[in-house]
Amino acid sequence: MLLLQNARIASENSPLLLEGDVLMVEGKIQEIGSALAIPAGARVIDARGRVLMPAMFDAHVHFRAPGFENKETITTGSEAAINGGVTGVVMMPNTRPALDSASSVASVLENATHRSRIPVYTSGCVTKNREGKQLAEIEGMRELGVKMLTDDGDTTSDPAVLLRAMQYATEFGMFFASHCEVPELAGPRALNEGVMSYRLGIKGSPACAEEIIIDRDIRLARAAGAHVHIQHVSSKEGMETIRWWKSRGDVKVTAEVAPHHLLFTDEHIGDYDTNYKMNPPLRTQADCDALLEGLIEGVFDLIATDHAPHTPFEKAQDFISAPNGITGLDTALVSLYHFFVEPGKFGWDLVVKRYSAEPRRLMGLPVPTIEVGQEVNCVLFDPAAETTFTREFMKSKSQNTPFIDQTLKGRVDLVILGAEILLER
Repeated sequence: MLLLQNARIASENSPLLLEGDVLMVEGKIQEIGSALAIPAGARVIDARGRVLMPAMFDAHVHFRAPGFENKETITTGSEAAINGGVTGVVMMPNTRPALDSASSVASVLENATHRSRIPVYTSGCVTKNREGKQLAEIEGMRELGVKMLTDDGDTTSDPAVLLRAMQYATEFGMFFASHCEVPELAGPRALNEGVMSYRLGIKGSPACAEEIIIDRDIRLARAAGAHVHIQHVSSKEGMETIRWWKSRGDVKVTAEVAPHHLLFTDEHIGDYDTNYKMNPPLRTQADCDALLEGLIEGVFDLIATDHAPHTPFEKAQDFISAPNGITGLDTALVSLYHFFVEPGKFGWDLVVKRYSAEPRRLMGLPVPTIEVGQEVNCVLFDPAAETTFTREFMKSKSQNTPFIDQTLKGRVDLVILGAEILLER
């Protein structure tokens, strides 16, 4: 039995924070009110000044298992999620072997039940081994609960194959998540084509390489009557393309934006810093501004980190040779507060809606709320505290992030799922 006193309660439906006491009994919220009586045997925490909100859910993470456990495991990845206030994730299928069959999906889900303290879901491949040629074993994966199909890491290259997959899997209530990129245009995928690429002497990846496939895959979804979800959008034109298709109302399209594409530009790469190398690449300040506008407007349905761990050895290579990717689970919620909520660019209601509620709706999962009778699934956040992202603080097996050793405003103090306190600082 736990009583949080004087908490400021956030929800997706109101920019206002409601102050009150919250009593939790046996994993459920039993009572919310002002100056609640303290039941016998209850543990009491004074949450004055802190924000209580539904825990986050990340619909785009790479836990690298099976095949790349030197970068991340289901255990370390899920602990990084908890560390950042996240109590549910969807893994991507670009593993070794790729998650393209019932047997591979069953193996990773079984592993997750024993190695994670939070629910772990997985997507499945559109095509066998993500090669873009033959359809994966879609029906077998669906029977195991897979809802999202994606060849993430690459675009499903053959549009005829993708259209056929959409026509087939849509009948079973599945949807498609698209990594959008024309590889012939994208080149080495090292950084955005522009002033910085010329300055550093590296062939850049033009934004149109992403934007062409955004439009293509939405058109295919419209033809198939399918739901397509556009992943990690990085450019202004990409956002505007999605906005235009949504305004038509004749195709089901959702989209996500990652914190790093809101926060960083290609200028941050500086002297070839590989922690800023990712795919799609960081673009310009004008793109960041447009993506933020799209998030506030609702063009982007959700925030997702694209948590992509790599070893220090890999990231220590030269800029072109180093792999793309940035970790995000440990840092996302604090960085969203530091750069956006605290300066007043958007409120806690947007964070809850886009990083907690909508990702779960995308996956057809129950949406937690801070209401009487609801299962406990929440985060207590201290805006007055600070977080320093040292290697000791981070729970991910890899720390390829620009935030390493930086101090930001805000701290995740408490994460509770059901009757279990997963984290307490």
